[in-house]
Amino acid sequence: MIACRLTGDDEDEDWGIAREIHGLFAEAPDGLRRVEFEGCDPRGGLQRAVDRIGTRRAMAGNAYIGLLDATGTEMGRYFANALTVASVRPAAGGLVDLTVDLTCDALPEAEPVWRLAASGALDRTGMWHKLGPDGRRAWLSVALARHGFPSLPTRPAGTAYELDGRFVTDIEGFYCAIGEAVNGPGGYFGWNLDALDDCLSGRWGAETPFSLVWRFSSVAREALEPGLFEVVLDIFHERGIDVAHSPDLNST
Repeated sequence: MIACRLTGDDEDEDWGIAREIHGLFAEAPDGLRRVEFEGCDPRGGLQRAVDRIGTRRAMAGNAYIGLLDATGTEMGRYFANALTVASVRPAAGGLVDLTVDLTCDALPEAEPVWRLAASGALDRTGMWHKLGPDGRRAWLSVALARHGFPSLPTRPAGTAYELDGRFVTDIEGFYCAIGEAVNGPGGYFGWNLDALDDCLSGRWGAETPFSLVWRFSSVAREALEPGLFEVVLDIFHERGIDVAHSPDLNST
């Protein structure tokens, strides 16, 4: 079960909390998702849309959907476009169940990762190791959405980090591994080359320059697309990052 907090995109207007959300991660070939908010107390723009079901004014507008952990603390959020209320049904405790249509970029494979986070079970490194490329991309999308919820301290320049490269068999694996090296289990530190470079400018958990020990770096050297390993090293070098390669697999 994942609960959520809804806010409008206009000055974070409170739209209420739902005890459980379903359908946010469903496949949506046309981009439109039908989402259920169970045990909801609609407020603000969402309540106004509920009052106008069946008309064009049932579209509440754009919103943020903040996913909550078991303590009710927001652990990350998605942006939803054109949230429109399709139906409302009474629920226990004076609440309602809402059916809405919306568009959102939540990846289907991300749902089990969020469930781990909501239960507090995303608490050790390497939980992404057995995932394929799609699963790793979803893992990274959750890592990005969770970053800053809560705010993490940024470690000072000169800090040493260690990247476990045994499972960096694709570029997604590299981003999963560097995210954990810097920001711990399920951590984020980029999910494409531009984002990696941006993270190396500071504010994302590590101030530069820092040092990085890349264990088993030869796995990535052999597995990544031709030239990509060198591009990653160049980005580190340009940002003043000292990368030391572990000799575990005869890396150089």
